[in-house]
Amino acid sequence: MTDLHGQKLDCAWHQHWNHLHASMCQALADPKRILILYEIHRQPRHVTALAESLGLPQSTVSRHLRVLRQRELVRGERHGPSMIYRLTDARIIEVLEIMQEIMFAAAARQSALRPGPGDGND
Repeated sequence: MTDLHGQKLDCAWHQHWNHLHASMCQALADPKRILILYEIHRQPRHVTALAESLGLPQSTVSRHLRVLRQRELVRGERHGPSMIYRLTDARIIEVLEIMQEIMFAAAARQSALRPGPGDGND
């Protein structure tokens, strides 16, 4: 395997890279975490404001923010007594949007394969 710059990776690095990739994908596997990422992208804010805007308990939002922080997807910046959360890298929103496009294309392909009414398969 090679990295993004064409450099050959050894087996240990390859396994480590795959683990990091899977870990990032796991962070995106929860719909609430995806909503949190979109909310923070719209406007960096503290956990209470996030909880209110999402209609979720603050403890739930805090738990999901911890996972997103551990995966380096969000970072907290102290402003007085509160912590304001923002995206570490806004490109994650582009990744989510590309994933949506792939999902919509897959759904379109699946619906095209299903027989509709009047196709003689009723």
